[in-house]
Amino acid sequence: MAALCVLLTAACAYDYRDKRIPNYLIVMTAALGAAWHFWDTGPPGILVYLGRAVPVMALFYPFFKIGSFGAGDVKLLGVTAGYLPFEKTLIFLFYSLLIAAVISLVKMLKRKAFGACMERLKLYMADVIGSGVLKPYPGRKGAESLGGICLSGPVLVSVLLYLGGVY
Repeated sequence: MAALCVLLTAACAYDYRDKRIPNYLIVMTAALGAAWHFWDTGPPGILVYLGRAVPVMALFYPFFKIGSFGAGDVKLLGVTAGYLPFEKTLIFLFYSLLIAAVISLVKMLKRKAFGACMERLKLYMADVIGSGVLKPYPGRKGAESLGGICLSGPVLVSVLLYLGGVY
């Protein structure tokens, strides 16, 4: 798990500097997770790792498609979830997204953009519900939108909370 924290810290450095997480870092994190599970339980361990990582990525893929998550964020959530015990996955996701939501809220309030962001969300939801078609979220340009954030930091903090025994 220490190696995961080092890799997540590197992901944070890239994400906050470049607004993207390099694929090689995601692949390294996934390969290390699969190898760790292989070492622990043999060949079935790789399937266990993938059985935890892939569903999380699949769950968040639609959020990438509408532009509310970056591709690196979706992949990072998945490969990190693969390290954790199955029963801790939802708690990990909850804490990661809760931390991200709080940071986003603080950013919106600091920029006095909360009302504008909520209005944009309301119009988007009305449009999607009215048309019955999931569409790209308007005005999102990566982590540079008014409330957008880099998700790697909340993922790292959530893992640290897990390691610290919070959940």
